[in-house]
Amino acid sequence: MSKSYPSKTYREFETEAVPHMNILFNYALRLTGNPNDADDLVQETFMKAFRFWDKYEKGTNIRAWLFRIMKNSYINRYRKETKEPNTVDYEEIANFYNTIRHQFTDQNDLQEKIFGGLLEDNVARAMESLPEDFRTVVILSDIEGLSYEEIAEFVDCPIGTVRSRLHRGRKMLQVTLFDYAKKHGYVTSKTA
Repeated sequence: MSKSYPSKTYREFETEAVPHMNILFNYALRLTGNPNDADDLVQETFMKAFRFWDKYEKGTNIRAWLFRIMKNSYINRYRKETKEPNTVDYEEIANFYNTIRHQFTDQNDLQEKIFGGLLEDNVARAMESLPEDFRTVVILSDIEGLSYEEIAEFVDCPIGTVRSRLHRGRKMLQVTLFDYAKKHGYVTSKTA
């Protein structure tokens, strides 16, 4: 027997949580590297968020709360897959995410237009080569536009650590991408 939710709860969830779906999908895509896995991760995140909506403290940072759910889901999924690498239970996937996703997905997303074609293979490989802690803060700051406070809450560390990881991650990217930038004319001998 399915649990019924009051329409007020659904409206609150729809108003507060669903608008963050695109940014969560973008991050999930960068975590998983696969659009289908990213869809699954976002779906799982929103299903858990809706199921535990009564635990969310109204007025706090909803985006950080959703990112934390996603991060924990990703970690749990990774652990499960390392124990059972070839099992996928598609029966557990509910249609809630698919129902609301298309209502709130902006096909003219400016971020996608700007970054969609920007990350060529070399740049994408450079991002992937970063250690996960650095890659996470670079993606959340430079691509997703989250504040230091939001990132600190998401990765569960002090703001100073976020700033340090961001600085070091950018420096690693700079070193890794120097030849690429020079080849494509972003760096000239005067700026090098």
